Amino acid sequence: MIDAKTDAEALRAAFLDGMSRAAASVSVVTTDGPAGRAGVTVSAMTSISADGPAPTMLTCLNATSSALPMVLENGCFAINVLRTGQTDISDVFSSRRPAPGGDKFNAVLIETLVTGAPCLSEALVSFDCRLVSAERVGTHHICIGAVQAVRTTPDGSPLLYGMRRYLRPEDH
Repeated sequence: MIDAKTDAEALRAAFLDGMSRAAASVSVVTTDGPAGRAGVTVSAMTSISADGPAPTMLTCLNATSSALPMVLENGCFAINVLRTGQTDISDVFSSRRPAPGGDKFNAVLIETLVTGAPCLSEALVSFDCRLVSAERVGTHHICIGAVQAVRTTPDGSPLLYGMRRYLRPEDH
């Protein structure tokens, strides 16, 4: 007899191992507004479309993240794509490393664009978004945002994460 729990555990382990091989850029999702200021490191973000009234993007936030309720209530977020050399920022916003003075935002310089969500001044690119919709799927919320502004840094390469470690892109 096949044990369904063992099969599910094996599938989960295989899935996690497989996903570790899919490198992704490292971003910090930030928000600010009536619910407060928060930020969290993510690797799940992508564009949806450049067409329509505004370009759209999505990011996935863990349902247990302290930043999620603030994103939902504030109705805005910024996706800040980190550059190589910014692993410390990633580690602070993922809570792998203590926040200086107990506030994650002490580790970065910020500016605001349209929505009021903090954009990390030294990020490779920041996408300032108004929350369009959010839906819980499993352990995460898929948050879709309409891009209101984009701020780019002229130099740098994206910080990547794969094989359960930070990676650097190769020059070709």
